[in-house]
Amino acid sequence: MTPQRRRSLAATYTAVAGGIDAVTGPWLVFAPASALAALGVEPEDDTLFVSFVGVFVGAVGWSYLWALWRWLKRGDTGFLRTIWRVSILFRLAAGTFVLGHLAIDNLDLGWIGVPLADFLFAGIQIGLLRAGWPEPSQPATRG
Repeated sequence: MTPQRRRSLAATYTAVAGGIDAVTGPWLVFAPASALAALGVEPEDDTLFVSFVGVFVGAVGWSYLWALWRWLKRGDTGFLRTIWRVSILFRLAAGTFVLGHLAIDNLDLGWIGVPLADFLFAGIQIGLLRAGWPEPSQPATRG
């Protein structure tokens, strides 16, 4: 695979992984019942807590997009790798928490998408980092 193709795939992956959380987080903050319904989850009684969780979901998403921007504009590969590494921890923690509560029937089965997505993204990032991704990007030049 060419370096340009690898950079393109890394950028696309980061935009998708970050974009999902960057949209879901504010949705959970400002319209928690609607967001949960769209996820197939029964709306919670404590929407304030769901909104609080949304702040963290959004922060994870925006961190991906911030790192992507720095990588594409400044060639800051180290920052993007750091965000991937730290978000692996967040994703494994969140996925494990939700899966545990699904197992003891504390959460509606509609929540299954959270651990599935988090474990998938964590696994992808672990694999990409072990393979040496992302490669240094060429910062944009002024015309």
